[in-house]
Amino acid sequence: MAGSTIDHLIAMTVFIGAILIFVGLFNQTIQTAILYQRNRYLATKCSDLLDNMLLNPGTTYRINNKTVEWGKLDCTPTIFGLQDPEFTQYRLSPFSLMRLQSAAGEPIYYPGTQQWYSNITMGFGDFLLVSTAKALNYSTVAKLLGINNTYGFQLTITPIVNIAIEETHSGSPLNLTITVTGKGFPLANANVSYCLISVIKKQQQQGSYPTYSVMSGVSSTDNTGLAVLSFDNVSAGDSYALIVYAHISGLFGIGYHQRVTEDKRYVIPFVESFKEGRVILAHSYDVHKYGPPESAVFYNATFVHLSEDFTLREVENFKGKIGKINYGHGSQFYYDNITLPLSPGILIITYQSNNEYGVVLMPWGISAMAFPVVFGEDPSDKTWVATDIRQVIVDKVAYQAKLALWSLEGYQVIG
Repeated sequence: MAGSTIDHLIAMTVFIGAILIFVGLFNQTIQTAILYQRNRYLATKCSDLLDNMLLNPGTTYRINNKTVEWGKLDCTPTIFGLQDPEFTQYRLSPFSLMRLQSAAGEPIYYPGTQQWYSNITMGFGDFLLVSTAKALNYSTVAKLLGINNTYGFQLTITPIVNIAIEETHSGSPLNLTITVTGKGFPLANANVSYCLISVIKKQQQQGSYPTYSVMSGVSSTDNTGLAVLSFDNVSAGDSYALIVYAHISGLFGIGYHQRVTEDKRYVIPFVESFKEGRVILAHSYDVHKYGPPESAVFYNATFVHLSEDFTLREVENFKGKIGKINYGHGSQFYYDNITLPLSPGILIITYQSNNEYGVVLMPWGISAMAFPVVFGEDPSDKTWVATDIRQVIVDKVAYQAKLALWSLEGYQVIG
């Protein structure tokens, strides 16, 4: 009798243990199924959210009987969207993208205005510094999209066509090799248009405003995506900037390269107002704290845009500006202002300081120099991230838009 009772107890223990194991496995299976459904919903949400960003222009306004998107004004939109209101499909506004606070570079403080500036710098002389007071930050956009406290995201918009420029001979003649590539492959037989901006030296005129010459031309890439440009009238000691446009089969990209003889005393442009088109021109020593400068900086600023034949042209009714910038708050000519038209283009600033020369470029509209956009939080440390991509056009330039989305719940399978 006792042996039978013990057998029953052992059988019951084994049975209960089996039930517990089964319940545990079943619970984990259910959690995995729930997690799969959540991740599937997250992927769908990512796709819908990306289209919502790219296929609507956000808040628009009627000014002088013309539709103006929020990107060309200084206000905060009530509806967020990046589409260019003058077009349909995946065509984005270069100014709305320009107003997104960059997550790629460290913000820069300028004591002249006592403001911080969102920073997209592609190398020396290629600046895009936008007042954070006028830029949209991550939390504001998350609220406008209705996903604050629910989802986190990062939006990256990168050029599809990449153009690398290498100086292979410094001068007499100046030789430059152009390499045009797509996403991992060379673009063979692409049409190449170029514009060389060469700063003209005035050695015996200390304190004079620099001038420049412009040389334009066309070429094409070979089967490996390479093109070689040669300029006879540029010597090894000259300062210049080369802007290159490559286009083939609907793909369009931009590259640029500068050589300067002065890389400490120069002009730094800060975007102060989109509505007024106002850009502040500041002395580099007030930003980088190099110490007392040897001299002021004299500059010559002009604004150009890309014409239909892929050449740079000065904008009609825009007057270039020459000026002088001193170092130190409160000094005369502490900084200067220039007003740009509300159309995409490139601000070109040649400068001279103590008989040394250089050139600085700033895109007005993100696409004018094919600058990338990185907006939002870093997804690298997230457990599960859904991504989706679209091919878009930003004022002729081909970009790839990628959205990374993750849930802020932090759910996972519990074993």
